[in-house]
Amino acid sequence: MGKFDLFNKFNSAVIVLNENNETVFRNNVFKRVFPDYKTLEKFSHKLNYNVCALVSNDVQVHSPVAQALSSPQDFSAHVLYQTSNNDYYYYDMSATKKGKYNIIVFTDVTAKINLENLVQRNLNYQKKIAILEEDNKNMSKIKLQAQSQAMKLLLLNNISNIIRESIDTSVILMSALDELAQMFGAFRAYYASAENDKTFVIRESVNKNEIGCKISFDKDVNNAINQGKVSCLACMKEYKEAKPFKEMVQRIVLPIYHLNTLLGVIVLSTKQKIRFDDTLEVLDGVSSQLGNAIIQSELYEKNRQMVTDLTKALEELKDTQLKLINSEKMASLGQLVAGVAHEINTPVASIKSNNEIVKKLISKIKDNDTADLLKEINTIDSEAIERINRLVISLRKFVRLDEAELQEADINKEIDLTLDLIRHETKNRIDIVKNYSKLPPIKCYPNMLNQVFMNILVNAVHAIKGKGTITIDTDYKNKSLTVKIKDTCCGIKEPDKIFFAGYTTKGSGVGTGLGLAISQKIIEKHNGKIGVKTKLNEGSEFCITIPSG
Repeated sequence: MGKFDLFNKFNSAVIVLNENNETVFRNNVFKRVFPDYKTLEKFSHKLNYNVCALVSNDVQVHSPVAQALSSPQDFSAHVLYQTSNNDYYYYDMSATKKGKYNIIVFTDVTAKINLENLVQRNLNYQKKIAILEEDNKNMSKIKLQAQSQAMKLLLLNNISNIIRESIDTSVILMSALDELAQMFGAFRAYYASAENDKTFVIRESVNKNEIGCKISFDKDVNNAINQGKVSCLACMKEYKEAKPFKEMVQRIVLPIYHLNTLLGVIVLSTKQKIRFDDTLEVLDGVSSQLGNAIIQSELYEKNRQMVTDLTKALEELKDTQLKLINSEKMASLGQLVAGVAHEINTPVASIKSNNEIVKKLISKIKDNDTADLLKEINTIDSEAIERINRLVISLRKFVRLDEAELQEADINKEIDLTLDLIRHETKNRIDIVKNYSKLPPIKCYPNMLNQVFMNILVNAVHAIKGKGTITIDTDYKNKSLTVKIKDTCCGIKEPDKIFFAGYTTKGSGVGTGLGLAISQKIIEKHNGKIGVKTKLNEGSEFCITIPSG
């Protein structure tokens, strides 16, 4: 038997250290309680105790084992041990020196500490329970009053929220009826507007079948309504014209006023007994709020309708203004073209006549060189005269002031006509790529569509700096004409605004901002659509679709 085996009979954990603080013995309890023991140093780190130590950089000050080993006398302390699983245990640690050995005993007091804590906690709970019971007695006295007040405030709050969230009179009244019916347990609830101080018409009701029904009340109820007072009586009939109930019910008649004007009444029928004094205040509040809400809703509806009418009138005025501007513009252009055509035709006719005479005289000239030169000049002049004639015809076709009715037109030819008129803008600078499909005759206003094509093409030409390309595609599918005009310009910064009257990308004094706005109205007149796709520094593509057939 070893000299330390006696400690195996202890119920406490025992560890024996020699003079070098080396572990020479651990009893069975120690091994069981501290199975993860490896070294004394690591074991010490898991122990701590409450010590008010002076400021020190020595971490050993806070170690109960280090204090026990360094103490010249017997040492004892109440320590806390933390396991590897982060569980905590309390021990009474005592250290005794026997010769060259230090014997340290750990007595588990965890259960004792926990019991003391539970007892103290139980005492604290009992004190709190006593306080809560006293408070509960006090709260019970005001509980019924608080519940009643809370229901009133909830009703007023709900109705206030309904009024804030809606400006629809029907929604406000139906929501208020639902809230009131729920609060008073009413099986019938409706609002009747006042025709006069004695006759009412049901406007909103849980039972939709009775909407529009005229009702009236007895003299006492009418007097209460005229005085702005709530009537709460037991009765067998809701109103004079109603069928009697099978049993006595409680009926509430709530007058709704705005200032001194009677707007109507809310009628509730319930089988519950109501303490009239408790409900009077909340019903007065509901009446006041509903009166204001109904008037505000009616004013809002009038204002909304006025705004709608004014907006519609403004849009019609803008459309009329654009039509007048466009009509005046086209009329002026037509008069100008007619005048220019007449002024051009007179000298052209004279030149053409002289050119014919010269052509006849050339054959009589004997000098061959002179004759050849005059033939060449005569041919050039003939071509110039023909070109002038084609240009005058194109101008007349473009304007077409006499074509105000729908008529069939070849859209490909109409686009070519427009291209002829802007040839001086595109010549030697812009390539025109035509991807025309075979189109049937399209019923339209040709002069108006030519104006649309002209606006888009001229804008594209002006937007292209230097050389560029304009691609024109036409197609007809599913009884719908599609015209796409794509350019290689710099793109449009604000494509959403280009169809607004007055908006222009050409700068002040250059563009009027009316071309595309008028074009949109023309396409809408054809029941079609016009849109644009654009990318900065890449170009834009206008797409026109017109139903036909």
